Formats: sequence, C-alpha cells, structure tokens
Amino acid sequence: MKRTSVLTLLLAAIALLTTSCGTSDYLESLTLTSNGATAGGFFNLAGVDGTIQLVLTANYHSGKTVDVTNNAIWTVVPEGATDTGAALPAYGPNTVPISSTGLMTGIVPICTWTDAIVTTGTGSSATTGPANPPIWEYTGYYQVTATYRNFTSQPVGVGVGVAASINSPAGGCGPT
Repeated sequence: MKRTSVLTLLLAAIALLTTSCGTSDYLESLTLTSNGATAGGFFNLAGVDGTIQLVLTANYHSGKTVDVTNNAIWTVVPEGATDTGAALPAYGPNTVPISSTGLMTGIVPICTWTDAIVTTGTGSSATTGPANPPIWEYTGYYQVTATYRNFTSQPVGVGVGVAASINSPAGGCGPT
C-alpha cells in the first residue's frame, strides 16, 4: 500500500510539472497601426469626413498576436497648430472622434499640413513660393495612443486634411 501511494504521488507530481512548466503566456507589448494615407510614418485624415482605421494588436510572449482594437482605451493629444497658426481643436466627438472599433473620422474643417516653401531659379530670376507639386509638412497633428490591460502602445501622429491648405497651388491638404 505504501509503494502505491508514493508511486501515485510521484506520477501526479510529474504530470503537474510537465503540463505547466514553461507554458505561461503573457502580454509583452502593443502595436498601433493604421490603414490610412501615410507620410513618413504619420497618418492623414484626408478630405471631408475622411477616416482611418486604427488597429491595436496585442503581442504575447509566445509570439501570438491578437487584435484588441475593440477593447482599447484611446488617448488623443493635439500637438502643434493648423496651417493658419490657430491652435488645434481639442480631441472629442465633434472634432476627430475614434469609435469603439478604432475608426477615426475628421469632422472639423482644418488643415494640419502646409506646402513647403521653395526657391526656384537663381539670381534676379529666383522666385520663392509653395512647391508644385506639393511637398507636405506637418504644422500639427493628433498624437494617438491606445491602452489595453495596463499597456500603452507607441504613439502615432494623425494629421487632418479636411480643409484646403492656405498655400498649396495644387489645392487639397496633405498627402492623399
């Protein structure tokens, strides 16, 4: 009877060790991406009611990735100004809202891009003016991060091109 008890305990211990040792998986990081127009890693809400789909991916220790967009808590901070120099409107439901599914929409008619000023020609025939075709530069953007299970993603910049740029001879605002 004693040998059976010891053998049973030994087998139970081995079973516990082999089924749980080294198999715990845990969240390591988050990655925030988008399918919108991009210029050097920044995104653009282009045109009236322009949208970009933000996607938050949870990266686990095992290498597994899971889309957790619908469970994200979004944080948005205005940085810089519009192309006219005015302060960017605060983030909210009437400016650049983000839905619970990660869809960001540009509502307020602003432009956070400017066409670079370039000089063409030389000497007395040199002229300075907006580049044509445009060379877009940020004047401001909305910095977006997402939080899930006490982890926060890297920030992404989202420019808004919902109004025409004040200095672009080609019209529009920002990359399309």
